[in-house]
Amino acid sequence: MQKVNFPVEVVYRCFELDPTSKRDVDYNIYEALSKKYGMSVEQAKANSRNLEKMAAEVGLEFNFDTQILTNTFDAHRLVMFANKQGLMHEMTDRILRAYFTEGKHIGDHTTLVQLAEEVGLNGESVKEMLSSTDMSGEVREDEGLAAQYGIRSIPFFILNKKYSLTGAQPTETFIQALNQIKAEESAITDLGDQDGGLSCDENGCEIPKK
Repeated sequence: MQKVNFPVEVVYRCFELDPTSKRDVDYNIYEALSKKYGMSVEQAKANSRNLEKMAAEVGLEFNFDTQILTNTFDAHRLVMFANKQGLMHEMTDRILRAYFTEGKHIGDHTTLVQLAEEVGLNGESVKEMLSSTDMSGEVREDEGLAAQYGIRSIPFFILNKKYSLTGAQPTETFIQALNQIKAEESAITDLGDQDGGLSCDENGCEIPKK
């Protein structure tokens, strides 16, 4: 298998699949899938069993039977708050495990405070943040960026702010894409050196017009 021999930084972004969802929902995931995709509840359950098996094959545990649907806006605010403390990855991973594996209510503030404390955040500070509108702007900014990119579903990956991959992809696909991007940008940099220099910033390099 190929490897990536340069540093790669992963940054999570906020995206709500259903911003209109209530905090407390009186239907389950199977009923939601049935309504959204026009399938029977039985088919939704069968599809979910398949996803559980696929997850198990890569070491993940999904338990759709106990999943509690909710509005995730406050969970996103918590992730952005954790990001300021350098704990974005830890907080995101903890929330995802709570939701997909443990059947916890991630729209409930008490639950979110407990999860935050588990990754090292101050519970009182998190409680104060959740009771306010703090971090709402950061979440909306990410959602606005997703709208600009035309993102309608997840997972969606933006590489180096210029390239994208959609849907669940195998590791090899990411490795190939990252190595290809690195090779292309190295070639552009070399061209710039030969031609007296390119104008480059964090978004890439601009090739001067001849």
